[in-house]
Amino acid sequence: MIAKNISLIGFMGSGKTTIGKILAERTGFLFVDIDKIIEYVSGKKISQLFENFGENYFRDIERKTAEKLYRNNTNCVFACGGGIFETPENIEIIRKNSIVIFLNIDPDTAYERLKNSTDRPLLNKVSDLRSEINNLIDKRLKTYMENSDVRLDVSRKEPGYFADEILRKIINK
Repeated sequence: MIAKNISLIGFMGSGKTTIGKILAERTGFLFVDIDKIIEYVSGKKISQLFENFGENYFRDIERKTAEKLYRNNTNCVFACGGGIFETPENIEIIRKNSIVIFLNIDPDTAYERLKNSTDRPLLNKVSDLRSEINNLIDKRLKTYMENSDVRLDVSRKEPGYFADEILRKIINK
Protein backbone atom coordinates (compact mmCIF):
# COMPACT_ATOMS: atom_id res chain seq x y z
CA MET A 1 0.00 0.00 0.00
CA ILE A 2 1.13 3.56 0.65
CA ALA A 3 4.20 4.02 2.82
CA LYS A 4 3.78 7.62 4.00
CA ASN A 5 1.48 10.60 4.21
CA ILE A 6 -0.43 12.10 1.31
CA SER A 7 -0.53 15.89 0.99
CA LEU A 8 -3.02 17.68 -1.21
CA ILE A 9 -1.92 21.09 -2.44
CA GLY A 10 -3.57 23.54 -4.78
CA PHE A 11 -5.46 26.78 -5.05
CA MET A 12 -8.48 27.69 -2.93
CA GLY A 13 -11.56 25.83 -4.10
CA SER A 14 -9.62 23.01 -5.77
CA GLY A 15 -11.28 20.39 -3.55
CA LYS A 16 -8.44 19.55 -1.17
CA THR A 17 -10.80 19.03 1.77
CA THR A 18 -13.52 17.19 -0.15
CA ILE A 19 -11.15 14.91 -2.06
CA GLY A 20 -8.97 14.51 1.04
CA LYS A 21 -11.84 13.16 3.14
CA ILE A 22 -12.75 10.63 0.46
CA LEU A 23 -9.11 9.64 0.04
CA ALA A 24 -8.70 9.18 3.80
CA GLU A 25 -11.77 6.99 3.94
CA ARG A 26 -10.53 4.82 1.08
CA THR A 27 -7.02 4.42 2.51
CA GLY A 28 -7.90 4.16 6.20
CA PHE A 29 -5.64 7.17 6.80
CA LEU A 30 -6.49 10.01 9.17
CA PHE A 31 -7.76 13.15 7.42
CA VAL A 32 -6.09 16.36 8.65
CA ASP A 33 -7.08 19.81 7.43
CA ILE A 34 -4.09 21.98 8.38
CA ASP A 35 -6.13 25.20 8.38
CA LYS A 36 -8.66 23.63 10.76
CA ILE A 37 -5.84 22.58 13.10
CA ILE A 38 -4.53 26.16 13.08
CA GLU A 39 -8.02 27.47 13.87
CA TYR A 40 -8.48 24.97 16.69
CA VAL A 41 -5.09 25.64 18.31
CA SER A 42 -5.27 29.44 17.93
CA GLY A 43 -8.95 29.72 18.83
CA LYS A 44 -9.40 32.03 15.82
CA LYS A 45 -10.62 31.68 12.26
CA ILE A 46 -7.97 31.98 9.54
CA SER A 47 -9.64 35.20 8.38
CA GLN A 48 -9.32 36.65 11.91
CA LEU A 49 -5.62 35.76 12.05
CA PHE A 50 -5.05 37.53 8.72
CA GLU A 51 -7.12 40.55 9.72
CA ASN A 52 -5.74 40.96 13.24
CA PHE A 53 -2.10 40.03 12.71
CA GLY A 54 -1.39 39.95 8.97
CA GLU A 55 -0.35 37.33 6.45
CA ASN A 56 3.25 37.00 7.71
CA TYR A 57 2.02 36.12 11.20
CA PHE A 58 -0.34 33.50 9.74
CA ARG A 59 2.41 32.01 7.55
CA ASP A 60 4.63 31.65 10.64
CA ILE A 61 1.89 29.78 12.51
CA GLU A 62 1.25 27.68 9.41
CA ARG A 63 4.96 26.77 9.19
CA LYS A 64 5.16 25.78 12.87
CA THR A 65 1.96 23.75 12.61
CA ALA A 66 3.11 21.94 9.46
CA GLU A 67 6.44 21.14 11.06
CA LYS A 68 4.78 19.55 14.11
CA LEU A 69 2.18 17.67 12.09
CA TYR A 70 4.60 16.20 9.56
CA ARG A 71 7.31 15.31 12.07
CA ASN A 72 4.91 13.50 14.38
CA ASN A 73 2.43 11.74 12.10
CA THR A 74 2.25 9.10 9.40
CA ASN A 75 -0.65 7.57 7.50
CA CYS A 76 -2.44 10.89 7.16
CA VAL A 77 -4.08 12.69 4.27
CA PHE A 78 -3.25 16.37 4.72
CA ALA A 79 -5.34 19.11 3.12
CA CYS A 80 -2.87 21.98 2.91
CA GLY A 81 -3.82 25.64 2.75
CA GLY A 82 -3.56 27.16 -0.72
CA GLY A 83 -0.55 29.29 0.18
CA ILE A 84 1.38 26.78 2.26
CA PHE A 85 4.05 26.43 -0.43
CA GLU A 86 4.84 30.14 -0.25
CA THR A 87 7.14 29.22 2.64
CA PRO A 88 10.25 27.25 1.54
CA GLU A 89 10.46 25.41 4.88
CA ASN A 90 6.96 24.07 4.31
CA ILE A 91 7.88 22.77 0.88
CA GLU A 92 10.88 20.96 2.35
CA ILE A 93 9.08 19.29 5.25
CA ILE A 94 5.99 18.36 3.23
CA ARG A 95 8.04 16.91 0.35
CA LYS A 96 10.24 14.96 2.77
CA ASN A 97 7.32 13.44 4.66
CA SER A 98 4.61 12.82 2.09
CA ILE A 99 3.56 12.14 -1.45
CA VAL A 100 2.46 15.53 -2.77
CA ILE A 101 -0.61 15.72 -5.00
CA PHE A 102 -1.28 18.98 -6.84
CA LEU A 103 -4.98 19.54 -7.50
CA ASN A 104 -4.91 21.99 -10.38
CA ILE A 105 -7.96 24.15 -10.99
CA ASP A 106 -8.50 26.58 -13.85
CA PRO A 107 -9.20 30.23 -12.95
CA ASP A 108 -12.78 30.21 -14.27
CA THR A 109 -13.73 27.19 -12.15
CA ALA A 110 -11.96 28.72 -9.14
CA TYR A 111 -13.94 31.93 -9.63
CA GLU A 112 -17.25 30.05 -9.82
CA ARG A 113 -16.45 28.09 -6.64
CA LEU A 114 -15.17 31.11 -4.70
CA LYS A 115 -17.33 34.04 -5.86
CA ASN A 116 -19.71 33.83 -2.89
CA SER A 117 -17.13 32.81 -0.29
CA THR A 118 -16.66 35.07 2.71
CA ASP A 119 -13.93 33.12 4.52
CA ARG A 120 -11.00 33.59 2.12
CA PRO A 121 -8.85 36.39 3.58
CA LEU A 122 -6.79 36.94 0.44
CA LEU A 123 -9.97 37.43 -1.60
CA ASN A 124 -12.35 39.13 0.82
CA LYS A 125 -11.46 42.75 0.16
CA VAL A 126 -10.43 42.77 -3.48
CA SER A 127 -12.25 44.92 -6.02
CA ASP A 128 -11.80 42.52 -8.95
CA LEU A 129 -12.15 38.94 -7.71
CA ARG A 130 -11.60 37.29 -11.08
CA SER A 131 -8.37 39.22 -11.65
CA GLU A 132 -7.07 38.44 -8.13
CA ILE A 133 -7.77 34.73 -8.58
CA ASN A 134 -5.87 34.80 -11.89
CA ASN A 135 -2.95 36.64 -10.27
CA LEU A 136 -2.70 34.25 -7.31
CA ILE A 137 -2.95 31.16 -9.51
CA ASP A 138 -0.25 32.57 -11.82
CA LYS A 139 1.96 33.37 -8.82
CA ARG A 140 1.66 29.88 -7.29
CA LEU A 141 1.39 27.57 -10.31
CA LYS A 142 5.11 27.06 -10.95
CA THR A 143 5.80 26.21 -7.29
CA TYR A 144 2.89 23.77 -7.19
CA MET A 145 4.06 22.09 -10.40
CA GLU A 146 7.72 21.85 -9.43
CA ASN A 147 7.04 20.43 -5.97
CA SER A 148 4.38 17.80 -6.59
CA ASP A 149 4.68 14.10 -7.30
CA VAL A 150 1.29 13.83 -9.02
CA ARG A 151 -0.68 16.53 -10.85
CA LEU A 152 -4.38 16.33 -11.62
CA ASP A 153 -6.69 18.81 -13.34
CA VAL A 154 -9.68 18.86 -10.99
CA SER A 155 -11.75 21.48 -12.78
CA ARG A 156 -14.23 18.86 -14.00
CA LYS A 157 -15.60 15.51 -12.74
CA GLU A 158 -16.66 14.44 -9.26
CA PRO A 159 -14.36 14.32 -6.18
CA GLY A 160 -14.64 10.53 -5.85
CA TYR A 161 -13.17 10.14 -9.32
CA PHE A 162 -10.07 12.08 -8.28
CA ALA A 163 -9.63 10.14 -5.05
CA ASP A 164 -9.59 6.93 -7.11
CA GLU A 165 -7.22 8.49 -9.65
CA ILE A 166 -4.82 9.53 -6.88
CA LEU A 167 -4.81 6.00 -5.47
CA ARG A 168 -4.07 4.52 -8.91
CA LYS A 169 -1.13 6.88 -9.32
CA ILE A 170 0.48 6.48 -5.88
CA ILE A 171 0.08 2.85 -4.91
CA ASN A 172 3.59 1.61 -4.06
CA LYS A 173 5.15 4.97 -4.94
